[in-house]
Amino acid sequence: MASSLHVRNVDDELIVRLKRRAARHGRSAEAEHREILRQALESEAELEIKPLLAKIRALSAGREQTPSEVLQREGRDER
Repeated sequence: MASSLHVRNVDDELIVRLKRRAARHGRSAEAEHREILRQALESEAELEIKPLLAKIRALSAGREQTPSEVLQREGRDER
């Protein structure tokens, strides 16, 4: 099921440029807008948490770690 997306407060010049680009590609402005969104989001790299966490673990490997409950207790005691 497709959904609708409404974009408000778009500069007039941007709309003109969108319509020109759509005409060059033989599409309606709405179809061009969809294609621009699709391309922009398709090329965006998805952030994957597991590889990121593995990198963080590798950077801190071999270092002494303080348990969070100790840090919390110390923080409370400082008040």
